[in-house]
Amino acid sequence: MHETGGGEGTMSVDLNDYAIIKEGEAEILMRKNEVFYNPTQVDNRDMSIAVLRTFISKRKNEHEALLLKRTKAAQKAPEKDSCEPDGEAAEESGMNVENTNGECEVPEEISQDEPCSISKESVKTPEGKGRGEMRPPRVLEALAASGLRSLRYAREVEGIGQVVALDNDKVSVESCKRNIKFNGSVACSKVESHLTDARVYMLTHPKEFDVVDLDPYGAPSVFLDSAVQSVADGGMLMCTATDMAVLCGSSGEVCYSKYGSYPLRGKYCHEMALRILLACIESHANRYKRYIVPVLSVKMNFYVRVFVRIYTSASAMKNTPIKLSYVYQCTGCDSFHLQPIGRTVSKNNSVRYLPGFGPAVRQDCSDCGKKFNMGGPIWSAPIHDQEWVTSILADVKSMKDKYPAYDRISAVLTTISEELPDVPLFLSLHNLCATLKCTSPSAVIFRSAVINAGFRISGTHVNPLGLKSDAPMDVIWDIMRCWVKSHPVKTQPPDQPGSVILAKEPVLQANFARAVASLSKAQAKKVTRFLPNPESHWGPKLRAGRQITSKHISLLGPQALNGTVNHENGEEPTAKRQKIEEPTPNS
Repeated sequence: MHETGGGEGTMSVDLNDYAIIKEGEAEILMRKNEVFYNPTQVDNRDMSIAVLRTFISKRKNEHEALLLKRTKAAQKAPEKDSCEPDGEAAEESGMNVENTNGECEVPEEISQDEPCSISKESVKTPEGKGRGEMRPPRVLEALAASGLRSLRYAREVEGIGQVVALDNDKVSVESCKRNIKFNGSVACSKVESHLTDARVYMLTHPKEFDVVDLDPYGAPSVFLDSAVQSVADGGMLMCTATDMAVLCGSSGEVCYSKYGSYPLRGKYCHEMALRILLACIESHANRYKRYIVPVLSVKMNFYVRVFVRIYTSASAMKNTPIKLSYVYQCTGCDSFHLQPIGRTVSKNNSVRYLPGFGPAVRQDCSDCGKKFNMGGPIWSAPIHDQEWVTSILADVKSMKDKYPAYDRISAVLTTISEELPDVPLFLSLHNLCATLKCTSPSAVIFRSAVINAGFRISGTHVNPLGLKSDAPMDVIWDIMRCWVKSHPVKTQPPDQPGSVILAKEPVLQANFARAVASLSKAQAKKVTRFLPNPESHWGPKLRAGRQITSKHISLLGPQALNGTVNHENGEEPTAKRQKIEEPTPNS
């Protein structure tokens, strides 16, 4: 028997009945068939901790800047007060009078046109304490399962406040409470667990949490409406989607029903999945005069995860149509074009919001003559804040021993830091060559040709073979035509897309001389940017309640059929109990 102490007393646990799983500084007790746990998601949890640390640091800096701004405004108040005949007249007119200690009250309202990073609820001004004291950030994990993520937040993130872990499964909540006590007094003082529907809880606690973490099994769409209301102004919403088949175009009608966007099956489908999720969150936020600012959006392993800040501003919300676009993808040559939904026209100090110009393309592709598929709308504005990415990466490198998945998250962040932030989606060099039936130039040669033509180009964290560029498609095809002239291809039927493209003479004469910037800094230093899969049979696990059969061998491995679980190696418990309510968490 093992006794664990905490703020609520002690409990006795027979450790022979459990396997102890340690991740970071947290430990949880796991018993076969009890709650969902996926060891592969350590990347997700590490990335979330890194972003949370940066959020707390930037939140503090923004709060100090806000106090400085208020202090300067307060210093001007005595000058205005001196113009009043006496204190009573000023009091009657409703003006703020200078206090006896020399301090002035500061107006609480802040212009909605400027996104303020600190909510009013985050600032405490009790009597006898310093003005503008900021309370520690409150965190809500909406789908907690074993509570591992919440425990890691509480034990590893300095300056964090209360962490609320929710679940609608009684067994999961009991497991979470047991793990809270097992992790000692720090966890007991900071983490609390509740048995409730996360949607109802978030709706009944509007703007109360500085961070809301959504990591469901599958689509997060049913939680978004309540989640965007629960986040405080300037707070952070962290959201995961694991239904990648839907988001990447295998069931476009299902994606449209869940997210309000139609996906396309291109090489860029995983980045499009990120942008569909961002557009969906923005849509939900707009209903409450709120809008999002993405700071980091990642595609990792078998899921996408976005980190966005949420602000309230009816005027700033009007810019949403400018940030959304439809995508036209050619069915023959994979050329794609974006059609913005809205545009603005500025005149003097006024701004008019108008529908976007269109159509962006002709009915037939100007390169190969084939038809277009149309998808979207997607988020076409930047999906990362490069300043945030730099700060997060620096923090991760300075605390590499604190991150169990350091190699993987540092590789992803390094690649993101070198992406072109203002270029939506990307090209695949191999796809271009497949269309023309030609040998592929090296990435360095192709990059050099684009740079020598006066355009920018970079890689993407989503696909090792993906290339982002602001060069238009006619320039890309001209470069490929010049390449084929020196690397001839076999004659193809004249109606093939490649034959139509090569039948045209290039307008641009490509220069394939190696450019200095053809390799990124990470590539030049041979920094690892893409790692192999972390383990065999890695990836998503079965939803709780599913019966394991022979068809799951490729997903879980042959040992799963025997009901064996090797907890020492951190493998997944396989047989699951029947689920009680939907949705089941994936944390």
